Amino acid sequence: MKIYTKSFLALFISFNISSESLLDIYNEALENDPTYKAAEYSYLADKELKVQGRAALLPSITLSGSTNWNEYYQNKELQQQYNSFSTSARVTQPLFRLDTWFQYRQSKSLTDAAEADFAFEQQNLLVRTAELYFGVLRAIDNLNAAISEEKAIKKQLDQAKQRFEVGLSAITGVQEAQLAFDLSKAARIRTEGSLYSARESLNALIGREIFSLNELGDGLLIDLPTPSSKEKWVELALENNYQLKAAYLRKKAAKSSARSVASNHLPKIDIVGSQSESETNQFNYEGFNINGQGIPVPSVTGRRNYAIQLSMPLFQGGAVNSRRKQAYSQYERANENTLFTERRIIQEVRSQFSNVLTLVANVNAQKQAVISATSALEATQVGYRVGTRNVVDLLQAEKNLYSAEKNLANAKYDYILANLRLGLASGTITPADIVKINNLLS
Repeated sequence: MKIYTKSFLALFISFNISSESLLDIYNEALENDPTYKAAEYSYLADKELKVQGRAALLPSITLSGSTNWNEYYQNKELQQQYNSFSTSARVTQPLFRLDTWFQYRQSKSLTDAAEADFAFEQQNLLVRTAELYFGVLRAIDNLNAAISEEKAIKKQLDQAKQRFEVGLSAITGVQEAQLAFDLSKAARIRTEGSLYSARESLNALIGREIFSLNELGDGLLIDLPTPSSKEKWVELALENNYQLKAAYLRKKAAKSSARSVASNHLPKIDIVGSQSESETNQFNYEGFNINGQGIPVPSVTGRRNYAIQLSMPLFQGGAVNSRRKQAYSQYERANENTLFTERRIIQEVRSQFSNVLTLVANVNAQKQAVISATSALEATQVGYRVGTRNVVDLLQAEKNLYSAEKNLANAKYDYILANLRLGLASGTITPADIVKINNLLS
């Protein structure tokens, strides 16, 4: 927004700084918002759960090797010294591991849940950006209304003093105007503080100072939500809300975890293949020798082994049965958490839908209130000039107009944000909604 008070001009505008749009701020938030970036890295980390779960079903290969220097003494005299080498390789392929299979299904569900969580954070960033952006615009509008009210009351105070000095009014008129002016000045100071706070919140979103924002134009259309049925919005939420999807997936993961634990009493069968080779370069002093050293006689041995291994726990002090009970209790907990999430989202969708309907009526009512307050002020000004109205009536009429204009601006912001929150609750909000709102700014 390009209009600020004189006290704010020096702080907010230097040289010719162009206004920034909602879309500009959102694009920066995608790169700089710590909350969003943390959610992104959390998703990238949880993506690896599926890879790790699948790895337990695939072959594992282990290579090992060693080299040793050996010295043989007899009566403290060195008899032999030589190197020995050994290498081995082992390949294991799970053949029947029901617990591992369910662990893989659990990891897959958790990865999908992480993806749903990140999708929700992407949608939530749209709403958070709009809330902070319009929070600044709201504070600016409130401040401008407070400044206009203060100036108007100051003008009436000056007129009341002049009328008192020439004997056209009593001192009570001056005192009442002075009280109104002092109260308006205090309100303006409080509003300045609110603007500072709103700006700092928006600055924290993208990590830099913002000086000027585009303001909301006159092209905002106040429409009822589509679809017009509350239950249709509930159906959309049950199908699209990413928080609910994540809850369902975590419930599925908890069930797979319980089935994995319950499978621990079943046999585990693996195919195992191994190969080893060792070499010993041992000197032979009984044979030929060169310069007092025996000639090394290498000895190479090797072994290959192929097996099907079976293991089955018979009794572990009741630990297997205890872990099974624990896992199924955790599944029931996940089931109840999912039910709570579903009910919460249904409640939120219904509340936001009703809120949009209320705000549609509120915006229309506030528009009419501005018209009525304008007419009332004009009539009061005429009455004040002819002496049928006093300064208190005039001050109140001016306050009513500024209050109505402020309430209308706030109602428009509330309407925009309520629609975005309804879209978030139903899971239907997209960046296109931000683009659409951005086109209303100028």
